[in-house]
Amino acid sequence: MTTWIDIFLLALVLTDFRLLASSRLGAIIQTTVFQAVSLSACMLLMAVRPISIYIIALSIVTFTVKGIILPWLLRRAMREADVQREVRPIIGYSASVLIGVVLLGLSFIIFMPMKETVSGSAFLMPGALFTTLTGLMMIISRKNALTQVAGYLVMENGIYAFGVILAVEEPLLIEMGVLLDVFVAVFVMGITVYQISREFDHIDTDRLSELKD
Repeated sequence: MTTWIDIFLLALVLTDFRLLASSRLGAIIQTTVFQAVSLSACMLLMAVRPISIYIIALSIVTFTVKGIILPWLLRRAMREADVQREVRPIIGYSASVLIGVVLLGLSFIIFMPMKETVSGSAFLMPGALFTTLTGLMMIISRKNALTQVAGYLVMENGIYAFGVILAVEEPLLIEMGVLLDVFVAVFVMGITVYQISREFDHIDTDRLSELKD
């Protein structure tokens, strides 16, 4: 089981680097879908046997919301706004990847002393923290509103991974609350992006100061 968990967490880290290096919104959304699949599968692998029906239901709901509904909303917003890529990020993509390497190293430094107390894999906690930091990095280093929404989803994926590690036996209430927050946030952001795109020829958040009453 540990081998499979290591594979899924390695995939999670690699997708984080892809997110930091990619400018195409389609690729970013596709990567968040892959993360949703990996995290749903990881939850099932780490669950105590026999697997509870609640764990199975939560895994299905997680995949449905994170892997289908939210990506569909983001793609729809992308079409409505008629934007395909992040053109001028605050921090360049090469620099973002280098910062990501530093953040990954810091994640291991922080959690390696705790590896004996965490069941399953020594990579779980650093991988979860790195995913959370990757989402935060996307939020603060990108100008496009859709990319920032994707960053919010990635950050929540990191929080979800922590939930899988620390609360896999009783995760239902925690994760349902988090999923609801994400759903509402993306729904509201989708409306905001659409309204901005109607008023301006772009959806760069650094131009929001131009909005007038």
